[in-house]
Amino acid sequence: MTDLERPPSSLPGVRYGAVVRHADARGSFRELWRASAYPAEGIAAEHSGVDGARFVQANLSTSASGVLRGLHYHRRQLDRWIVANGRAFVALVDVRPVVAGAGPAAVETRVLDADEWVEIPAGVAHGFLALAPLDLVYLVTAEFDDSDELGFAWDDPAVGVPWPLPIDSTSDGRPIVSERDRTNPSLAELAAGLRTG
Repeated sequence: MTDLERPPSSLPGVRYGAVVRHADARGSFRELWRASAYPAEGIAAEHSGVDGARFVQANLSTSASGVLRGLHYHRRQLDRWIVANGRAFVALVDVRPVVAGAGPAAVETRVLDADEWVEIPAGVAHGFLALAPLDLVYLVTAEFDDSDELGFAWDDPAVGVPWPLPIDSTSDGRPIVSERDRTNPSLAELAAGLRTG
């Protein structure tokens, strides 16, 4: 497997790249992941946020243009997102300093096209806006556990993610969000709960 490198992230542990697409008249083939690309002892804590982590579950998210998912936060899970088809505006928010009471969150955004990937360590909140119909494959280092499915408001003004609004594909120019994402607390409220709970 050969991943194509992308410019580095400013957030510790976040990595970007792209998979190689082999195409001909029949269609295409892409290798999304292989175990030998990671050390036998598991993914290092500096990359995953959890020492010795291994990918244990794969998911496929399909979103219509204008759908926004996030901002979601995990304390015990690394995500590897791979855009299978479409285009996504990806927002990453490093909340590790906020949760530790050591400083403000750092925000990084990128547009990912088909075949591009991002690895998101534990402690970095993440969300995306589908800029076109989107198929997103994601590998995770923990099986679904709703006790680690946390989140905060996608439009929290104190965080200031520069989402590309208005959305051309929706009738009111606002993104399509789930009830959960619509009612998430602010980052300050989430961090306060994590520090006391």
